[in-house]
Amino acid sequence: MPLFADTPDPEEDKLFQAALRYLAVRPRSVREMTQYLAKKKADKPVINRIIERLNRYRYLDDEAFARIFIENRKRHNPKSRYALTHELKQKGISTRIISELLNDYDDVQMACLALKKKIRQWHHLDQETRQKKAVNYLRYRGFGYEAVKLAWEQVSTGPHPENDGSGPVAF
Repeated sequence: MPLFADTPDPEEDKLFQAALRYLAVRPRSVREMTQYLAKKKADKPVINRIIERLNRYRYLDDEAFARIFIENRKRHNPKSRYALTHELKQKGISTRIISELLNDYDDVQMACLALKKKIRQWHHLDQETRQKKAVNYLRYRGFGYEAVKLAWEQVSTGPHPENDGSGPVAF
C-alpha cells in the first residue's frame, strides 16, 4: 500500500519514497531532485509528477532551500557573494531568488568572520606569512581585493580572543 494516497503506480511510489529519503538528509533544490531522479532511470513525465507532488506537499521550495543554504554558509563556511551566487546557480536557483536573498549580503563582514575562524591556526607565524595566508584563504573563497584588505585590517588589529580585548592582536 502506498504511503501517499495520490500514488497510482507502484514504481512511481518507489521513486517517490526514494525522493523522500534523499530529502531526509538535507533540503534539496528542484534541480538537485530532478537530477537525482534522472539517475534512477525515471522517465521525464514520472519525474515531473514526483516533483509536482513534492512541491504540493511543500517538500521542495527553491527559495526556502536557498535561504537555508545561505544561512548555513554564513554560519559554517563563509564565502563571498560571488561564490554563493555561483553555487546557488549550479543548484538551479533562479537569479531573481538569488539577488533577493543576497541583497544585503556584506562581503567584508563575511570575510572577517571567515578569517577570525582561521587566523587562530596561524598564531605561530610571522606577520607577513600570516597576511599572505589570510589573503590566499579569502581569495580562494571568492572575496575581492577590497573585502580582503578591509577584513585583514579589521581582524589583524582587532581584539584577540585570548587577551582582555583592550588592545590590538598580539601575534
